Amino acid sequence: MPTTIYRLAACLLAGATLPAAAPAFSSTRAEPPPNFVIVFADDLGYGDLGCYGARGYRTPNLDRLAAQGTRFTSFYVAQAVCSASRAALLTGCYPNRIGILGALSPSSKTGLNPAELTLAEVLKTRGYATAIFGKWHLGDAPEFLPTRHGFDEYFGLPYSNDMWPLHPEYANLPPDAAPRKRGYPDLPLFEGERVAIRPVTAAHQAQLTTWYTERAVDFIGRHRDRPFFLYVPHAMPHVPLFISAKFRGKSRAGLYADVIREIDWSVGEILRALRRHGLEERTLVIFTSDNGPWLLYGNHAGSAGPLREGKATTFEGGVRVPFIARWPEIGRAHV
Repeated sequence: MPTTIYRLAACLLAGATLPAAAPAFSSTRAEPPPNFVIVFADDLGYGDLGCYGARGYRTPNLDRLAAQGTRFTSFYVAQAVCSASRAALLTGCYPNRIGILGALSPSSKTGLNPAELTLAEVLKTRGYATAIFGKWHLGDAPEFLPTRHGFDEYFGLPYSNDMWPLHPEYANLPPDAAPRKRGYPDLPLFEGERVAIRPVTAAHQAQLTTWYTERAVDFIGRHRDRPFFLYVPHAMPHVPLFISAKFRGKSRAGLYADVIREIDWSVGEILRALRRHGLEERTLVIFTSDNGPWLLYGNHAGSAGPLREGKATTFEGGVRVPFIARWPEIGRAHV
């Protein structure tokens, strides 16, 4: 049966995995509660992973995750665009109902309302450590930041990586040679509620996937003795595409494929950290995308596979996305 991101979130919010009356975590509990890890790609299409039919490059870590868990073939996001999809994931609500439509702009006067309850806030009441390393895109004013919505730690971009003065197709040119857009400020990178880097440059963007992965692995190690919720919403493969030196050309299938290979590596590093700390069996790991591919960017965009259209449309290619879930302690589900 087709499912959606908001239905997944609603199940967690309703306590499907944690009893409604469950007490806060205590180290004396015989069976500690499960950990939750959500890796959220940006604009990744239905046909962009090996286990969903991608050709010309490999995604071994994600394919292995699918083989060990469940590969959903009819999973739908709430809307085919960034902010709305993320609002649904984190609150379990239809995004229109909570006033998050489309993709929020820098310095937006609106954002995720403080009255809305997020997964992070619910899990904190159960004693969970919470963190987001990656793209937020639910408001960049102080009252909208992740740290005001249940996340203990935040490191990442407040909105999409193309919301800066450079056009995506010219992002790799020297700044003084690239055409510039009007109305976009320099791109910031946040550490908690503080701007750690501004402007974020092309060189910084090339390190984002690595930085987010390193933070995620470190967070797992620091919280191995208590339950945690780790949210890793990657900036990639949203345009402009950037890749670290260690993965440039590795796929032999172009820049987009290199970017997907680095995301696959990121998932592998997170899975290895869980295994290294003995957390694999009691951790639900989810990998999915916020919407389908942004097709107008040609070979810098992904593939919807057999589906029609992509991002920003209500056709299948816009709202039907890869979704992989693994929780060894519960066992493999059948769909």
